[in-house]
Amino acid sequence: MSRPSVLMVGTGEYTTGYVHNGASGSDKSAGVVALSLFDMRRRGKVGRLMMAGTNGSKFPGIRRHLHNSIARVYKDLDVSFESFPDDAVSSDPKAYLAAMDRLEPGDIVTVFTPDDTHFAIAMEAVDRGLHVLIAKPIVNTLEE
Repeated sequence: MSRPSVLMVGTGEYTTGYVHNGASGSDKSAGVVALSLFDMRRRGKVGRLMMAGTNGSKFPGIRRHLHNSIARVYKDLDVSFESFPDDAVSSDPKAYLAAMDRLEPGDIVTVFTPDDTHFAIAMEAVDRGLHVLIAKPIVNTLEE
């Protein structure tokens, strides 16, 4: 059985610990989601890791932050990931769609984004046959 790929949608505090061009001042300064998935990949539980945000130009800073806060602390923990959009793209609110195009049914999507975006991202993943782990609230309106 192949290991599922995982797409992390959202690049902020819960996923990476990186906010406003530096480490969060909270207890999540190394993030939670990406750290857990890097360890799961090391243990052979998941395969390819991907991350989608709205601002690709943030990714070089996120990579430096993850290297400094995780890779330098945890021996042999690979903090690499594929990023969407490309580092040269300053704004693409739908970059997660291009990332989802690279997944197969049964792969996994985590959604840690602003509350009003959860439903649309999660439903796109569900419609593609992907498993979804989502931050609360899952929906904002009764219609959703």
